[in-house]
Amino acid sequence: MTGHTGSCLCGGTTYTITGDQNTVGICHCTHCQKQSGSAFSIVVLTPAANVTLKGKLTRYADTGESGLPIYRSFCPTCGSAVITEADAMPATTIIKAGTLDDTSWLIPTLQIFCDQKQAWLPLAEGTTNFPRMPG
Repeated sequence: MTGHTGSCLCGGTTYTITGDQNTVGICHCTHCQKQSGSAFSIVVLTPAANVTLKGKLTRYADTGESGLPIYRSFCPTCGSAVITEADAMPATTIIKAGTLDDTSWLIPTLQIFCDQKQAWLPLAEGTTNFPRMPG
């Protein structure tokens, strides 16, 4: 992989991901459900050093299951959730996959908070699944 680009809905915030140390996952936690307004959130976990961000984001301080802060950043103009940063994973940026310009390469390999998933939703095949956040 040489790089991927993405943006919020209005294009006011853009980013580039470089490098190939990316993990694609699905989070079923109730906080991701509320933030996304959907049944789950598809995310790309990547080293923070691989992300170049341009534009302004507003941060919402949430609290993770660990008790540590999670910062959910979104565009103040269009409201698109763009990135999440968790103190429990200090060198990682979590990109909301729906903001990528090209999503054709996304293949989730793990799912977390499966114990909070919507009852009607089957788990994707071929993923490693965790009832909560793996420790």
